[in-house]
Amino acid sequence: MPDPMMYQQDTFVVLEPDQPEQFLTTAELFAKLQEVLNQHQEDLPRELQRFTSIQAQAQYLMDTSCEFDVGPGKYLQWYAVRLEK
Repeated sequence: MPDPMMYQQDTFVVLEPDQPEQFLTTAELFAKLQEVLNQHQEDLPRELQRFTSIQAQAQYLMDTSCEFDVGPGKYLQWYAVRLEK
C-alpha cells in the first residue's frame, strides 16, 4: 500500500517567465492564483467562467491544472514537490 505522504501537496514550485523559481506553500499558491485571476477576469478560459468567485476559480486551478496562461509569452506553472523524505 502506498504511503499517504506520497500524495500530500504541501509545497509547490512556481515558474514564471524571467523569474527565478519560487517554492510556495499551498496557502501561498492559493493567494498567488487569486491575485493573478483577479487581474485576468475579463479574459478567463471557459472552464473558469462558470465559477462565481475568484476563490472558487483558484481552487479549481489548484485541483485540476498546473498551468495558467496569462497572455502571449506569459504563463504561471506550478508543480507539487516533496522537499524531504
